[in-house]
Amino acid sequence: MKTNKSFTKRIKVTKNKKLVARTPGGNHFNAKERRTKQLTRKRGGQLKFTNKELGRFLPGV
Repeated sequence: MKTNKSFTKRIKVTKNKKLVARTPGGNHFNAKERRTKQLTRKRGGQLKFTNKELGRFLPGV
């Protein structure tokens, strides 16, 4: 089975095989947002997947 490349470009796999991704909606139209909201969107959030979903998107992990 092939790895889903569009999915792998948006995530990072940490040393302990945790998946981290950026929160969506933080690229533009942020001038009116509060500074705290802008900064929280910069931080990555941890994704939770079942083993079945991990095997589907990232077969090698």
